Amino acid sequence: MQVDTPAGDEQVAVYDAAGSVVGVAPRGVVYRDGLWHGTTGVLVRSGDGERVYLHRRAPDKLIFPSMYDCWAGGVIGPGESPRTAAARELAEELGVPETVPLQPVEQFAYDDGVLRCHMFTYEVRWDGPLHHQPEEVVWGAWVTLDELRSRLADPRSWPFVPDGRVGIERWLAAPHGDLRG
Repeated sequence: MQVDTPAGDEQVAVYDAAGSVVGVAPRGVVYRDGLWHGTTGVLVRSGDGERVYLHRRAPDKLIFPSMYDCWAGGVIGPGESPRTAAARELAEELGVPETVPLQPVEQFAYDDGVLRCHMFTYEVRWDGPLHHQPEEVVWGAWVTLDELRSRLADPRSWPFVPDGRVGIERWLAAPHGDLRG
């Protein structure tokens, strides 16, 4: 995993396994050493809730390059709340104004033995324009929930970011009203 890029120098809030902030470290060190950290994910749904925005990550991302995701998000910075980080990342990646209300979905821990994060997820309803930040997103499209399920079922053609896959599978499996009001 490449960690000597400017993105690898970005300071990230370090968490413990229980989900409390315990320090700060460069992003590259967090990834290299498998440190627990906080991440955010925002699911962008159409106003009617029938579609979600699916996107492909840029090929030069520090982790999971060129993979698909339906969560706009990223790491939580030092002193930043998960909600503030989520709004910032959504604005940076897709151009959705930070003033659009975020609805909390859930927080869950993700640990695949290499990547360890506490993922704070949110949802927004948005029918306005979307503008990709080219360093983050190279393609995107609205898909129905059935299309999303179909793409998740085809990991060869549609490789998803691992923690994002877990998050959306949890969201899709939740009874209506539990995780997604």
